[in-house]
Amino acid sequence: MSRNGIMIDYEYCTGCHSCEVACRNEKNIPHEKWGIKMTEVGPWNVEGDKWEWNYVPVPTELCDLCEDRIAKGEKPACVLHCLGQCMEVGPVEELAKKMAAKGKKVAMFVP
Repeated sequence: MSRNGIMIDYEYCTGCHSCEVACRNEKNIPHEKWGIKMTEVGPWNVEGDKWEWNYVPVPTELCDLCEDRIAKGEKPACVLHCLGQCMEVGPVEELAKKMAAKGKKVAMFVP
């Protein structure tokens, strides 16, 4: 059986924090802790008038990839509620192939 992971294409993440809120509500996580935490990288000047500014959702140790939801055939709360639709859950092998095709602004988490 394949192990599931979550792929985050942060090129399209807007930093809206919907994943944090959905996770906190789904798992009853206290306000000062996170199952997934939004991080902000930048802004910094790459060259001339080109800037880089990224939002990257980072799953924490509290993330179990909503294993109870996946067992019922549902998406994890963060994936379901991602407004940028930049998160995908699935078998690690399949996600790795998709990551290779996407480019450099992609991360994968395997609990």
